[in-house]
Amino acid sequence: MTATEPTVPSGPRAPTSRQRAESLKERVYITFTSLAVVLALQSHAGETTPAAAAATLSIVVVGSLLGIFVADLLSHLTVHATPPTREELHHMITVSAEALGVLVTPLLLLTAAGLGLWTTAVALSWAIVVLVVTLVVIGYLAIRNLKLPFRHKAVIVLAEVFLSLLVIGLELLAHNL
Repeated sequence: MTATEPTVPSGPRAPTSRQRAESLKERVYITFTSLAVVLALQSHAGETTPAAAAATLSIVVVGSLLGIFVADLLSHLTVHATPPTREELHHMITVSAEALGVLVTPLLLLTAAGLGLWTTAVALSWAIVVLVVTLVVIGYLAIRNLKLPFRHKAVIVLAEVFLSLLVIGLELLAHNL
């Protein structure tokens, strides 16, 4: 190796555990946000079109992600007293962009409703199921590598499911007040 050759590999580096945690946290937040919107839309499914439901969901999720991005940026400035590096900014943008994946299935379901394959109510009901399953999968991904016995992992997943159902109940309660 000569002195001009790099000593570290070039290209993207694997995300740190902190970055993976941030990504999971953002996906959970956006999934709950999507779930709140879909639950509210579902209660008015007879009064809305699939296109209007898709637009509402998209606007809320994109707006939430932009809000999270601004919060991350301001937090970074506050903690570090400097703008983020190119790599840190790229990570912030990537995490937000990846969280948009939460929209894919609900939008596909609403598109199918728009094509007349089923009603808006059916599409929104299936979107609720998909979002709840998404929360369970995210929870599993968060705990799968923990050095705990299976029964402890099962308790953690059940607690996450219980808390998720509690959040859903609170969202429904707030919407029906």
